[in-house]
Amino acid sequence: MSKTRLNIFIEPDHAKRLRQLAALKGEAKSAIVAAALSSYLSPDGADRREAALASRLDRLSNQFGRLERDQTILIETLALFIRYTLSVSAPLPEAHQKAARAQGRLRFDQFVDQLGRHLQRGGSLVRQVHEEIFPDEGRFFGLADDNEDQGSAGSEDHDAEAAPP
Repeated sequence: MSKTRLNIFIEPDHAKRLRQLAALKGEAKSAIVAAALSSYLSPDGADRREAALASRLDRLSNQFGRLERDQTILIETLALFIRYTLSVSAPLPEAHQKAARAQGRLRFDQFVDQLGRHLQRGGSLVRQVHEEIFPDEGRFFGLADDNEDQGSAGSEDHDAEAAPP
């Protein structure tokens, strides 16, 4: 079988990667390029690429859905907290406002510290809440594995949050 010689120009990075792959596999660079070209030009090559693209789009759609769900939970949580806080907070007399502001700053600093620790541990309160409300859906999205390690860590957060400053 005769072969046709073809001189091509490729990016330096592609040439480096091709050299590394040829050395790793112990094959000639031309054999690797021929196999890649054959795969690209084969009739089912387009179907494979389309299937790979569809799979990636499905993963992105699922990730976007989880982000949208988490954002909705966060917005609703914040709105409910603000409504509750504003409806139960009594106005303070002028004489107590300076002390209340100081206590508010202290509580806020404690909140930020606790949030920082929680984020460093990699915890997700949104995932914990979602898992408690919809345990089967959490397993479907692969969130159950993330929450199993955090079961005991989550209870520490609740205790720390419930403690008065």
